[in-house]
Amino acid sequence: MNRTLVLNVVGLTPALLAHATAARGIRLLHVSTDYVFDGSQPGFYAEDDPVAPLGAYGASKDAGERGVRAGNPDHVILRTAWVVSPWGHNFVKTMLRLGAERASLRVVDDQRGCPTSAIDIAEALLTIATKGGPPGTYHFVNAGEASWCELARFVFDRAGLAAEVEAITTDQYPTPAKRPANSRLSTDKLQAAFGIRPRPWQDAVGGIVDTLMGA
Repeated sequence: MNRTLVLNVVGLTPALLAHATAARGIRLLHVSTDYVFDGSQPGFYAEDDPVAPLGAYGASKDAGERGVRAGNPDHVILRTAWVVSPWGHNFVKTMLRLGAERASLRVVDDQRGCPTSAIDIAEALLTIATKGGPPGTYHFVNAGEASWCELARFVFDRAGLAAEVEAITTDQYPTPAKRPANSRLSTDKLQAAFGIRPRPWQDAVGGIVDTLMGA
């Protein structure tokens, strides 16, 4: 699938939903991503910081955000990042599998973000949907920050796995899609508007590991 087609499909669908919900007087909740940023900014990204997607996926999500804003004034765009859960394919599940198979792994240590539970995202969306509050763009991630390497070491320690983690740079682990080096998102605006206080990522990820390990 080429870049233009990705942008058209992922960018157009939220716009269509926005127009349909606006016509019926329904608030639209739309989930977006840290990939709308290029990761070059120091510190935590605020909602009004300039977007600068690095690739087709981030550009398509930015297009979706713009379509929502243009199509339905009564919207909440919720950006999140580094999503993990007991289900599907995600970093925590991959680390648990590899940690049980290998004595050591090499994991990127120069990308930083906020590991975030999909369960907590769902609970935040439910609060936003039921509590009401001002429309606009918000961030939700679990509190704190880590690198992928630090997250892997936490997962292994929690799971009681002996695999060692070697810290490497992004250049040593090239991927088809370029990731932002800084994916840290500020949740101050969300906390003020909806009273949602994200729990530490260690609590969220620890619970996921416990579930997957049958604890």
